[in-house]
Amino acid sequence: MRRALPFALLMLAGCDATQPTPAANAQREDKPTFPKADRPVATIVSARWSTEESRDRLNEAELVMDKAGIAPGMTVADIGAGEGYYTIRLAQRVGDDGRVLAEDIIPQIRDALAQRVARERLDNVSVRLGEPDDAKLPINSFDRVLMVHMYHEIAEPYAFLWNLRPSIRKGGRVVVVDADRPTQNHGTPPALLKCEFEAVGYKLVELQKMPSAGGYIAMFTPDGRRPEPKAIVPCRVPMPASRASSKG
Repeated sequence: MRRALPFALLMLAGCDATQPTPAANAQREDKPTFPKADRPVATIVSARWSTEESRDRLNEAELVMDKAGIAPGMTVADIGAGEGYYTIRLAQRVGDDGRVLAEDIIPQIRDALAQRVARERLDNVSVRLGEPDDAKLPINSFDRVLMVHMYHEIAEPYAFLWNLRPSIRKGGRVVVVDADRPTQNHGTPPALLKCEFEAVGYKLVELQKMPSAGGYIAMFTPDGRRPEPKAIVPCRVPMPASRASSKG
């Protein structure tokens, strides 16, 4: 594509347009209180889930983008973008008339991705530093929000999903790719994923097994009014049978 983004260049120079102002810091002191997740949270061990070459051999990104219905001209957010495997391929898919916003919560990873965006001259990509409970996305802006192999690392899922909802356009979808295993083992059981999304006012649109991407793909859309934080009922993770019987 044509030229490096000024936004990326600003960040390489040490300026982060996403850092809150003093007024914003004052407002965040009044943030609403959300329930805690009743599940372990996986640690962030690497910005890379697997090598790009091995993922491309399985045609992972193309299959995920096909199933997610990502098309030229769309605006897409890549949450937990890491080294940019999906960011780069999303930029190619949406084309010059589309936009990709790549978000990560680790400044060093964000900076490395901004360098890659500048190096590969992707002028339809911007890079943003988010927060663990808020991706800091602009309101009513996205046709698709991708979260690939990272949902299990979200420590405050109810706050995160609640803050995410206003950024999704009418008819937009949140696309989650994850493994079907406990969260502490770097996956999310589909039933738990569905429960946490529904608790914040999303509806499951589609769920398919996807071995080529390491597990499954699930798609959600906002449904009805966003609940008040104090009205959110947290999901309870069933205790394994062996542990439950030992307590009897």
